[in-house]
Amino acid sequence: MAVSLNESGFAAHQAGVDRLLASYRAIPADADVRLAKKTSNLFRARAKNPAPGLDVSGLAKVIQVDPEAETADVAGMTTYEDLVAATLPYGLAPLVVPQLKTITLGGAVTGLGIESTSFRNGLPHESVLEMDVLTGAGEIITATPDNEHAELFRGFPNSYGTLGYSVRLKIELESVQPFVALRHVRFHDLRELESVLARIVTEKSYDGEPVDYLDGVVFTAEESYLTLGRRTDTPGPVSDYTGMDIYYRSIQHESGIKTDRLTIHDYLWRWDTDWFWCSRAFGAQNPRIRKFWPKRYRRSSFYWKLVALDHKYRIGDKMEARQGNPPRERVVQDIEVPVERTADFVDWFLRDIPIEPIWLCPLRLRDAAPEGTTERPWPLYPLQPNRTYVNAGFWSAVPTVPGQPEGAANRAIEHKVTEFDGHKSLYSDAFYDQEEFAALYGGEHYTELKKRYDPDQRLLDLYSKAVQRK
Repeated sequence: MAVSLNESGFAAHQAGVDRLLASYRAIPADADVRLAKKTSNLFRARAKNPAPGLDVSGLAKVIQVDPEAETADVAGMTTYEDLVAATLPYGLAPLVVPQLKTITLGGAVTGLGIESTSFRNGLPHESVLEMDVLTGAGEIITATPDNEHAELFRGFPNSYGTLGYSVRLKIELESVQPFVALRHVRFHDLRELESVLARIVTEKSYDGEPVDYLDGVVFTAEESYLTLGRRTDTPGPVSDYTGMDIYYRSIQHESGIKTDRLTIHDYLWRWDTDWFWCSRAFGAQNPRIRKFWPKRYRRSSFYWKLVALDHKYRIGDKMEARQGNPPRERVVQDIEVPVERTADFVDWFLRDIPIEPIWLCPLRLRDAAPEGTTERPWPLYPLQPNRTYVNAGFWSAVPTVPGQPEGAANRAIEHKVTEFDGHKSLYSDAFYDQEEFAALYGGEHYTELKKRYDPDQRLLDLYSKAVQRK
């Protein structure tokens, strides 16, 4: 039996939709249509919008969980924190749960997301069964893989709100166990790590044990790890990394394999307490500071607010200037390269970009290309089906060099990723020229979708939003 999380889940959702449509109609015809939301997990500067925005305040709830069908109907602005809280009591979770609690389901679908289940479950948009979308034309349409809006369904991922905004999504869920048993496997050579990672993706096992979750961390060329997770219902002691202990530091050891256990809840959010390792920039990993740092503020959403203050007042640059140093260039990116280029990319990155650690997360699209073709099913982020990629995430800043163009380090990364037949996510700074951008992110296919679903150009186009920061 389907279980509604409140007595009038769909009625409340419809009230939120009505407010959304009313706010759309209140936006002047010559103004850009944007969301009226105070928080975001984007890391690129955006021009201030003088017009009123879309009221999405009523679109932040899980509408219904169906434990028998293993599906959920979810409003587009619902955070994964709330979504997971609604599904775990049934022993279920989304097929991919991005790492940070305040990422929304709609955001992960229109802007991509990834996690340690992606080597077997692909990306979040691949578990969407249908979605209601508010288009640029002000219409709410339902898109599925095989109805008259199938092209929008396929073109929506990586469109970043430039084709419309998801209002409701029906997604698949999967069974989970109460605990995750972890093995942290150390490597002293990146090419060995690459080889083992590729084999685990194919075999879904390592050393005779199944692997249900897979990601990795690179500290140096001589110190890297793969973390292998296995679902289990066996009771026993578990670790807690929401207090003084720090998860990514627990991975490190001298050689061989180190084991650990977490509850499924704490495993899904293992990175959020310290925003991977970025909390160290605020001193939150210093034991003397961490001891007094309120626990409720040890989460990615609070660190993001500190970053926003730094951007607004340029605190970091002013501190660097006092020490006689140039401003720093923000390098906050996630990229994907084919698995066989992983060691090549990481080797280059460690030599040329002074940032560590680096997160690694393998992925493989669930959707296979039709037999005898090389068709790519998600045209705005055209990864090849039947091919393994590895996401590399790195989030910090590097010193600028006088005389170099703006974004020199980011531009070098873009060139290297393209050279290695990879792709870069668009949630942060991008510096592509318009022709190269079109070749990488949908080209004419995107243009045709834009004409159909935003004929009056009420929404910004993808290049304006991702590169020109409008």
